[in-house]
Amino acid sequence: MSIFIDDTTRLIVQGITGRDGSFHAKQMIEYGTSVVAGVTPGKGGQTFEGSVPIFNTVEEAVKETGANATVIYVPPAGAADAMFEAADAGVDFIVCITEGVPVLDMTRVRPYVMEKGARLLGPNCPGLISPGKSKVGIIPGHITQPGPVGLVSRSGTLTYEVVFKLKQAGIGTTTCVGIGGDPINGTNFIDCLAAFEADPETRAIVMIGEIGGTDEQDAARYVKENLSKPVVGFIAGQTAPPGRRMGHAGAIISGSAGTAEEKMQAFRDNGIGVARRPLDVVGLIQEKL
Repeated sequence: MSIFIDDTTRLIVQGITGRDGSFHAKQMIEYGTSVVAGVTPGKGGQTFEGSVPIFNTVEEAVKETGANATVIYVPPAGAADAMFEAADAGVDFIVCITEGVPVLDMTRVRPYVMEKGARLLGPNCPGLISPGKSKVGIIPGHITQPGPVGLVSRSGTLTYEVVFKLKQAGIGTTTCVGIGGDPINGTNFIDCLAAFEADPETRAIVMIGEIGGTDEQDAARYVKENLSKPVVGFIAGQTAPPGRRMGHAGAIISGSAGTAEEKMQAFRDNGIGVARRPLDVVGLIQEKL
């Protein structure tokens, strides 16, 4: 099985005629994702690649195609409205790839989406892929293969590295989820851990965190208290100097709580195997399978 997306996912691409939206829409279609509609205001009635209908609104797209998921490739200034629109249209699963969405916007978007009963992944994330079934976002399909490992990560590029190293070792994934590194996002580590625990085909879990905040510590405690499946982890930013922001808006150390060492110790204290390098994840997972 898989989590959040599978071969029944019917996807809308918001911003399908833009540079990023059009490029990645083609990639998703080529992978086999069921892209049933695109949305670009003012371009309704046109088609993308000759087969995907374009609508002016998400509401129209859902009504005409029965879409149950959407992925957003619109500029930061319009991303919040795109998420609001998708939630209002009754989309079950909303993935926002856009980087640079104002934190203040997310303080309004996140509770609104939850109130509507939808799941939001992102913003500022690479999306997710269930190998052999569906991919939503920008994770390259060729670096993954189906298998028994669930992977959740705050870092996009480290997601790619680890999942590819697993593939090289002959280990595939049920679903690979990039939750993004912004301070406020829609789906967190615990949401993914709970979903992987409930998935009968996921036998082990990889969790990739980074400096800043306390999400990894919270997730580690959740693992000890609620999971029966083995979890291994890696923390990015082990050499980052205190007070220095490293890439993501949320990746900044404040005091001792956000340091890599504190997070790694939390992993150890709660039974999570700790990798010193991304490559070491492979050996740790091999021991658990």
